[in-house]
Amino acid sequence: MSSLLADRPVQRHLTPRVLALASASSKLWPVTAPRPEIASTGLPPAFPDRAAWGTAKQLRAWQAAALEQYFAQLPRDFLAVATPGAGKTSFALTLAANLLSRRQIDRIIIVAPTEHLKTQWAEAAHKINLAIDPAFGSKQGRHSRSFVGIALTYAAVAMNPLALRIRTEGFKTLVILDEIHHAGDARSWGEAVREAFEPAARRLMLTGTPFRSDASPIPFVRYEPDGSSGALRSRADYAYGYGEALADGIVRPVMFLAYSGEMHWRTSAGGEVSARLGEPLTKDLASQALRTALDPNGSWIPAVLQAADTRLTEIRSHVPDAGGLVIATDQTSARAYAATLASITGRKPVVVLSDEPQSSKKIARFTESDDRWMVAVRMVSEGVDVPRLAVGVYATSTATPLFFAQAVGRFVRARTRGETASVFVPSVTSLLQYASELEIERDHALRPPSAQPEADLLIAAERAEDASDDLQKGEFAALASEADFDRVVFDGGEFGLAAQSGSADEMDYLGIPGLLEADQVKDLLRRRQAEQVARGPQQAGVERSTHMRLRELRKELNGLVGAWHHRTDTPHGVIHAALRAECGGPPSAAATADELQDRIDLIRRWAVTGRS
Repeated sequence: MSSLLADRPVQRHLTPRVLALASASSKLWPVTAPRPEIASTGLPPAFPDRAAWGTAKQLRAWQAAALEQYFAQLPRDFLAVATPGAGKTSFALTLAANLLSRRQIDRIIIVAPTEHLKTQWAEAAHKINLAIDPAFGSKQGRHSRSFVGIALTYAAVAMNPLALRIRTEGFKTLVILDEIHHAGDARSWGEAVREAFEPAARRLMLTGTPFRSDASPIPFVRYEPDGSSGALRSRADYAYGYGEALADGIVRPVMFLAYSGEMHWRTSAGGEVSARLGEPLTKDLASQALRTALDPNGSWIPAVLQAADTRLTEIRSHVPDAGGLVIATDQTSARAYAATLASITGRKPVVVLSDEPQSSKKIARFTESDDRWMVAVRMVSEGVDVPRLAVGVYATSTATPLFFAQAVGRFVRARTRGETASVFVPSVTSLLQYASELEIERDHALRPPSAQPEADLLIAAERAEDASDDLQKGEFAALASEADFDRVVFDGGEFGLAAQSGSADEMDYLGIPGLLEADQVKDLLRRRQAEQVARGPQQAGVERSTHMRLRELRKELNGLVGAWHHRTDTPHGVIHAALRAECGGPPSAAATADELQDRIDLIRRWAVTGRS
């Protein structure tokens, strides 16, 4: 203990710049009284110099309001929920500097999900002359007197929580828990965080996604009864959602380009199955269809990567350093996707694998370069700050709302007005729902004890979302896949009709200018859809056999029915029945080319008139 106490800091740890920042804020927020109402500072969409972590010379309005609330109450625990890209780090470091100047704390411990992020925190603190040690080992007894704090990962906390508890008790410690929802990822992490930091003088919890896919409580988060359901729901002390940040111009709007297509695979039982990606299927079949689409040896992935690179080229004509990111399921797929991108672009993309020692340096170099593409697995899905990312490909089988929100968060950091992010996604019902509900704020709900047995089953199912263990161990084999442009999801609405990959209809959406205001993007999407409807089905210049013509018409009709289903929630069978009732004729499988064309024309008219 004596070696730990020997580290007790004195005022010399606070450099002139930190003292100035803290002094200015303490004048605004005296210890004994809340400060007056703050007017917005008029901060531009990005902080000076690309919103470098922790370098803001002014506070955004939400940061000022959150600090005002904190210093009015001076709570021991404070949960701040702010959308990715809003500036959680700058808020936290400003608060830490203020508490240090008041001598209400004398040490800082920062806990982050990954090695890269803890280094990013230390670099951010360095920019305002707060010295944080990112190389501290949880078994160390002390660190250099040059540091005012340390940065750790949640995994490191779990390795030696007792030593950290002793360290926390030895000082008046502020613990900053970044992306606090990770503390429930495994029972050992949550228990370790609670044991290590229970004696802290202050705890600041930060997250952009305060919901989890299970019922594991998050340490130090306040839960309150949720009406008559019996569930407990997390309560943030201050929340700043994506919708608010979008209205304030702090983050970019996101345009989702969904791709469907025909999939063909062999199951572990040896049977062969064909299905269209996104059509109603059982959970196992839907999972297998998605795995088939993501197979590097099929045609779906190359077509989508080609479309994404075309979109990136369009954006780079307006934003020359814009970059793209492909999020893969595993390392094998990541390497294969990188090889495909290299053949498309003529340049090798940056490949980031979590178990490589140089991963953080690769991300940093990509951030500062003008390279087109980076391919990664999971480590860049959360918290990593690469503001120039403008195009994404969601090529992972992980389909939880938490992971989807984290992944999309990599593309929303705004730098200049008029930027719109473009994310390419498989046309899977759950992903399209998450895309359309991006602006909805969520809390973490704990199910009541009576529902726990069923909850355990749900947890087990969700933990297997990457495709079940049975499928992984079986003889599943993706046989063939092809990609079709399905639709665009933007601002909660859907635009566009099914079109072949590489067609002029697809190019209408890929070629949308890279710098437009959100309302201009929406107007342009409406016009492109109207033009697509007016053109009708494209006519081939050569004579086709009857069976090929019928196959193409059924494929087009099924795609339009699927789009109408997503728009209206009307079952596919009901839509087909309504089309037959108005147009006449037998079911699609027995219909003639003219009868199928009549139904296609009718559903296209529905799309324009809005019939439900």
